[in-house]
Amino acid sequence: MTEAGPPYLFGGDDRGACFSVTCDAESGLLEITVRGRFSLRLSMELYGGLRKCLAEHPTAIIADLAEFDDPYAVSAAMWLSINRTAATMYPPVQLALVMSPVAPLAGRLRRLGAAHFFPVYPSLDQARAALAGTAPLTERLCLSHLPPEASSVEVASELVDIACDSWRMPELVAPSRAIMSALVGNAVEHAGTDIGAAVWRRGAGLHLSVRDRDPRLPRLLHRQAGEPVHGLHTVDGKSTAWGAMATSDGKMVWATLRTRRQRPF
Repeated sequence: MTEAGPPYLFGGDDRGACFSVTCDAESGLLEITVRGRFSLRLSMELYGGLRKCLAEHPTAIIADLAEFDDPYAVSAAMWLSINRTAATMYPPVQLALVMSPVAPLAGRLRRLGAAHFFPVYPSLDQARAALAGTAPLTERLCLSHLPPEASSVEVASELVDIACDSWRMPELVAPSRAIMSALVGNAVEHAGTDIGAAVWRRGAGLHLSVRDRDPRLPRLLHRQAGEPVHGLHTVDGKSTAWGAMATSDGKMVWATLRTRRQRPF
């Protein structure tokens, strides 16, 4: 299937959709809540959404299937396929499912031996507790409660310098600084709330994220020919992938970069 390119945007108020995505910016976990009865259309939308989530290269993905009705367990092959893709990433992305142990899908996955590849938990709290500590603290540098002021742009950019020096990625300093500056500058201009910035090491690359308390997702506006590249167009031009998703108290805008030209999966 053909996948749309970035930005990959997931809002927190799309209750009418077959799934919604939220992010825990502290742990790097993504939570996907799937709703409705299995159908070919739902399967295609969900598979595309999961692929976009993997582009963000989270530490783990928790799929909450408590509101998902799959009486014949047809989606089992899709979950196994997504897990194979997640497992081949560097570093691998952990997948976990949440559903009743007596659900038909849970039974079929047990028979297929899926427990050897990814866990199935009976509750969301158990899944969160099990996966919250999967990312080493040495793989992340972060700043919290930056004020919505221009000075925060330089402070966050210096965080990129420290990360690239610590993890020996000198070739990513310039593009990462440009992206971080654009993300924080956009938050200062449009959100006007306190800001958090983080740099994660993702194998041969970096994951940059900026969060604020404004739930509105960013928009990449049309750029006229000859107009200078700035703001989110800088992010779009210099990152491997980028997007935004809801958090519990606002949103997180992220971008990934790699030291080598390669597909994330």
